[in-house]
Amino acid sequence: MASNKKTVLVLHLAGQIPLAGIAWQALHYVLGLRRLGYDVWYIEDSGANPYDPRQFSIVEDCSYNVQFVKTMMERFDLGDRWAYWDAAKDEVHGISKERLMALYGEASALFNLCGATRLREEHLKCPVRIFVDTDPVFEQAKVASGNAESLEYLGLHTHHFTYGENLGNEDCKVPIVKFDWRKTRPPVLVDLWDAGCVAAGPFYSSIATWENKGKDIEVGGETYRWSKHVNFLKYLDLPRAVMQPFRLAMTPPTPDVAERVRDGGWDIVDPVPVSADMQSYRDFVVTSRGEFTVAKDIYVRPNSGWFSDRSVCYLAAGRPVITQETGFSKFIETGKGLFPFSSLEEVRDAVARINTDYAQHSIGAIEVANEFFDAHTVLSKMVEEVGF
Repeated sequence: MASNKKTVLVLHLAGQIPLAGIAWQALHYVLGLRRLGYDVWYIEDSGANPYDPRQFSIVEDCSYNVQFVKTMMERFDLGDRWAYWDAAKDEVHGISKERLMALYGEASALFNLCGATRLREEHLKCPVRIFVDTDPVFEQAKVASGNAESLEYLGLHTHHFTYGENLGNEDCKVPIVKFDWRKTRPPVLVDLWDAGCVAAGPFYSSIATWENKGKDIEVGGETYRWSKHVNFLKYLDLPRAVMQPFRLAMTPPTPDVAERVRDGGWDIVDPVPVSADMQSYRDFVVTSRGEFTVAKDIYVRPNSGWFSDRSVCYLAAGRPVITQETGFSKFIETGKGLFPFSSLEEVRDAVARINTDYAQHSIGAIEVANEFFDAHTVLSKMVEEVGF
């Protein structure tokens, strides 16, 4: 347990990209660290132009984004313990710019979650600067290739953690050089996902982007795609193959993609209302039967050991998860509430096992969340390893 209320800053991008899944990711750190006894502040000061999901576009006006952060913080009684820097106008919302600059000197540590902020001189006043790599393989591969930008970007941090739990092992194809990548997992506050008396619905669901671009990477002559669609294509006929309802909250990029997915038997719903606020996102998860999801190619083929911070929400809600194997099953117990897969037959088997005794697999999902992803355990371990 922390003492003397040490100040900790969580740097992230829930305002820049105001989607509920990203907000939950941030809050599991902010609230988790607060429960450990720290004086926690949420900071957005990357200077990046904000995204407006209502317009599906990058915009100049950050008023929607600022309000999203304000609502997110007020939901959990965090008041004005946040800052959002509008770089275009050089204005800080939430607290004053002077207070923000002072926090960098007062803080015992900062967590640069997702590497959201490229550290500047003011950040270096903080003695412990933790890079939290939620998107493994990309930066490690760039460092291995000698990329000067990545070396500088990562080098400004004092500690490096990654969700790639299998990085550095013989059965992982990613070379690890220069930095000591400590292993961590996505934390979840299990009590916030208690489904109570809400009944599970008929659908296995997920919330997804069809294709991500901009971070494909080459390792050892092989190109790894920073996208799910290359794996999803292999499972287009899944609903018909297992005779089970499956739902995706997703915006298909073209009518052709929408038709192909629906022809496979998938129910596609608009992701905008699902991701518009934290409650609607939670409702979508809790009213699902469970989650079925593939993973990005960049996590799967290198055998990175990555696990999703969305999937941990399903587990915490008592909704079983069937997710593509990335090597995580070496470290996390599976077979009751959580099922890795590498083939259609393994998905079929997982669905059958869950349907045979749903109540036990619902309990098993919560047990996995508590044992392997509980925020108190995950964050305490990080703090202990860093030593602040």
